[in-house]
Amino acid sequence: MDDLSREAQFDLDDAIFTLPPEGLGSAQSALGRTRLRTFITLRWLAVAGQTAAVLFVAFGLGFTLPLALCLAIIAASAWLNVFLSFAFQSQRLTRGWEATLQLFFDTMQLAALIAATGGLSNPFLLLLVAPVTVAALSLSPFRATLVALLALILAALMPVLHLPLPWGVANAISLPPLFQLGQFSALAVGVVFFSLSAARVSQDEARLVRALDAASVVMAREQRLSALGAMSAMTTHELGTPLATIHLVAKELQAELSKDDPRAEDITLIAEQADRCRNILATIREAREATDIVHAQIPLDALVTEAAAPFKGLGVDLRVRAEPSDGGSAKPPVLKRSPEILHALGAFIENAVSFADTSVNVVATWSEEQMTVTISDDGPGFAAEVLPKLGEPYVSQRGEAHLGGGDMGLGFFIAKTLIERTGGRIATRNRTPPKKGAVVQTLWPLRLLQVSDLE
Repeated sequence: MDDLSREAQFDLDDAIFTLPPEGLGSAQSALGRTRLRTFITLRWLAVAGQTAAVLFVAFGLGFTLPLALCLAIIAASAWLNVFLSFAFQSQRLTRGWEATLQLFFDTMQLAALIAATGGLSNPFLLLLVAPVTVAALSLSPFRATLVALLALILAALMPVLHLPLPWGVANAISLPPLFQLGQFSALAVGVVFFSLSAARVSQDEARLVRALDAASVVMAREQRLSALGAMSAMTTHELGTPLATIHLVAKELQAELSKDDPRAEDITLIAEQADRCRNILATIREAREATDIVHAQIPLDALVTEAAAPFKGLGVDLRVRAEPSDGGSAKPPVLKRSPEILHALGAFIENAVSFADTSVNVVATWSEEQMTVTISDDGPGFAAEVLPKLGEPYVSQRGEAHLGGGDMGLGFFIAKTLIERTGGRIATRNRTPPKKGAVVQTLWPLRLLQVSDLE
């Protein structure tokens, strides 16, 4: 038995390092989950900073403070890190409740250290905002709210549960209650502000990741369709030779057998079916060759027509035309075929058809330097509150008349992303009154898509 065979016999439990299953089916499934290593690193930084601050106050400034108590509180964080480092693998993603418990501990540890060094009179009180901000970035809104409430409750208890503010013996100071109330108010404002700000940033990031994840699924589907075309070409090539052999042998047997032979009818049927299979493969091959030409290059008018074809006959008059603009040649430019552009234009046309009253116009124009595709409908147009937000993931405003008018949502974001990946830009507006309806305009520099003479 060789070394590879012996290694293959080891059980999974025999491994020194077994990577934990993360259960990440997509990019969005990692949102809201933080690696244990990140919490451990942040906690070590807090331990180092707290230790340095306490020692500086005690020995650098010569203030009187409960040094042993402070170091014991700091040591609690250090021991938690040691325990987590040995008990769990640091690269694993924490679950929501695990991260919540750790941030609960960090909040209580920091609050205990502040209470032992002056409570609300301690200028480092605002550091309680730190675990709250981390919670807002890494936890669900409900769990983050619990951490924020815990921080505020602990701060509210400090006026009755705290030790004196460290100060020189000869110059002991006692700050008035009004100042402490101001400190608590500042902390409360800071907790609310940073929580909401961090949560909003985290939500925007989550929406963007989910939308990009959906866009990647769309492109994967387009690539699979392309791969099916390549597979059909390979299949026709591989089956051609054996079918030709079957056809040849059947013809030879057919020539050798007399018409009265009971096998003659079967041999004739085999020859006919082999001929039929060869004709089918020839049709597939010719279609594939034509498709290859289209995939390599396609005129602008044919590209727009293909994008609009699935949405004709849906109860709306869908008109497609292509015409040159100022300085454009009479013949439409020949472009590199792009699945991204086809999908994006199809999404815009589908949205226009779904909201139009009677008609949708798709107009492709070109000049010497650029090309433009304009899609307009006679529906209610984009809602005023939606128009400035178009391009953001999951914009949705549907109401009574045509569901509110102008919902593009995730589909618009995906289409916009695909257009920008091909070097294009998008503009949206409502038609000028008394006309009604929405207009989506896409523009590309012609040099990015046009087939050169060398291709």
